[in-house]
Amino acid sequence: MDAIDRKILAVLQENAALSVAEIGARVGLSSTPCWKRIQRLEADGVILKRVALVDQERVGLRISVFVSIETGDHSQDWLDRFAKTVTAMPEVMEFYRMAGDVDYMLRVAVADIAGYDSFYKRLIAAVPLKNVTSRFAMEKIKSTTALPIPENR
Repeated sequence: MDAIDRKILAVLQENAALSVAEIGARVGLSSTPCWKRIQRLEADGVILKRVALVDQERVGLRISVFVSIETGDHSQDWLDRFAKTVTAMPEVMEFYRMAGDVDYMLRVAVADIAGYDSFYKRLIAAVPLKNVTSRFAMEKIKSTTALPIPENR
């Protein structure tokens, strides 16, 4: 990736709905070379997909919960079952395997406490867990999907 590819990524992260001509104008390319670079970035797996970002609260998902999970079972069978269960739960927005004192971390979006309680009951019924700790966000101070694209060094 060169500097122009990085500029294209920055523009697309800001607004993927722009036309190829507008993206090209912002990065100093005509439409055809710009489109070819975008296609290459997609083929190379740098651009995963282009989506619309939806306001969580305006669709009724007013509560964000960060869920820390500890397990006593670290077998591959357990992990496969756990991962399959968690990735199928629509409330789970992000799912990470962690290093440190917590084994897994989830970011969950729900409408209300009852919605979280329902999610929690399904989670603990699916696989044996050692400990589940829930932290409810009081206020979103920063949220972005745009990655800081490092310069080529």
